[in-house]
Amino acid sequence: MNKIKTWIIAIVFATSTGGALVATALPTTTYAAKKCDTKFITIPTWYNGLTDSKCNIKGPGSDEGDLQKFIWKIALNVINIMFQLVGYISVGFVIFGGFKFMISQGTADGAAKARQTITRAVIGLVISILAVSIVTLVGASV
Repeated sequence: MNKIKTWIIAIVFATSTGGALVATALPTTTYAAKKCDTKFITIPTWYNGLTDSKCNIKGPGSDEGDLQKFIWKIALNVINIMFQLVGYISVGFVIFGGFKFMISQGTADGAAKARQTITRAVIGLVISILAVSIVTLVGASV
């Protein structure tokens, strides 16, 4: 009983001080997001980075380099969207593999297949995260 009381006190202390420290560390200024910066979960729009202050899509200028940058920006945005979708699908496969592991009922064959599904999904997730990072880095320079 004494251990339970100690754990309850520790949890209450950690949550109360943790919340207080987070509340004091937050900045006091708030920034209004542009209304054209809409995202679904974390997936950006295909025109991300191509809008002006009034949320109108800026077309390429008269220079040939502007057209290339415009096309590359759209292509990188679409690639970023696809890699993020692959990341969400791989998270779904991790959950599916965990479900298969739970319902394998201790059979070696079912547990091995579930572990293989989870391992492959985690590898896909890591590759997807790295790909999104690289595309975001390249997209920032375009």
